[in-house]
Amino acid sequence: MSSDTKQLKLAEQKNSRKELIGKLGPLLALIVLVIFVTILNPGFVAPNNLLNLLRQVSTNALIAFGMTFVILTGGIDLSVGSTLALSSALMAGGIVAGLDPLVAMVLAIIAGGLLGGFNGLLITKGKMAPFIATLATMTIFRGATLVFTNGNPITGIGDSFIFKFIGRGYLFGIPFPVVVMLLCFAVLFVLLHKMTFGRKVFAIGGNEKAAFIAGIKSDRIKIAIYAISGMMASVAGIIITSRLNSAQPTAGQSYEMDAIASVVLGGTSLSGGRGRLVGTLIGALIMGTLNNGLNLLGVSSFYQQIVKGIVIIIAVLLDRKK
Repeated sequence: MSSDTKQLKLAEQKNSRKELIGKLGPLLALIVLVIFVTILNPGFVAPNNLLNLLRQVSTNALIAFGMTFVILTGGIDLSVGSTLALSSALMAGGIVAGLDPLVAMVLAIIAGGLLGGFNGLLITKGKMAPFIATLATMTIFRGATLVFTNGNPITGIGDSFIFKFIGRGYLFGIPFPVVVMLLCFAVLFVLLHKMTFGRKVFAIGGNEKAAFIAGIKSDRIKIAIYAISGMMASVAGIIITSRLNSAQPTAGQSYEMDAIASVVLGGTSLSGGRGRLVGTLIGALIMGTLNNGLNLLGVSSFYQQIVKGIVIIIAVLLDRKK
């Protein structure tokens, strides 16, 4: 066997190991974290706490699912928290005004899609960098929320069974927000990993110029993925509003950081073109376990912010080494 052949085989083995580590790394990290937290506080694995953990994870996971599509194309969406707040406020205002809750929820999701689509238009047609475009709309959408609500929570949303069930109900003993999260995951998994749309998303993230030459209309795909991100933020907002029975003008603040951290922890590259939705779900579970574990251990919320920031730094550094 020639030396060139040996080197080629060694390179292939090295790449295979890297790929395996990339796939199993997030899961192993989650397992280690669960074991560590359980040792420090056995109450972590109590059924009620695990159900509460999954309920908490559901909103961040929904936002992170949409963020995965965005990051896979090499973009970023900083406006998801503000989109959540504005769509939730519009929904709550509609219900208070007498609109049917189910119709109001559907309209909220459409509003989220339109807000996300607006981001996509700024990026594709306005030729703005995703960071700048979504930073600007983050401020615009938050300001619009404060104007619409006059800076006050919208309460007295009503006692509709459907509306209450979305955020506070149970289905076969499982919190309904978790069911919503799993349903959205299933739909988006098929869209990303089993359909032509998903292949185009990966192609754009891998090499946008090559994708354009191949006939992929990247502008349409980008507008669609930012719309998906906006809709996922709106679904998360519906759940939060239902659970609190009020729409807070400050809802969703800093949610974009948790979502981005979940995506990167799950193995999706910030440069685009590489990642998995399953990894994002695991990343969201890691963030949720971290938050829940620190709360159980009585760690101050101030220190929790520091820990989460360190986790984000570690995740980005690991991404740069891939």
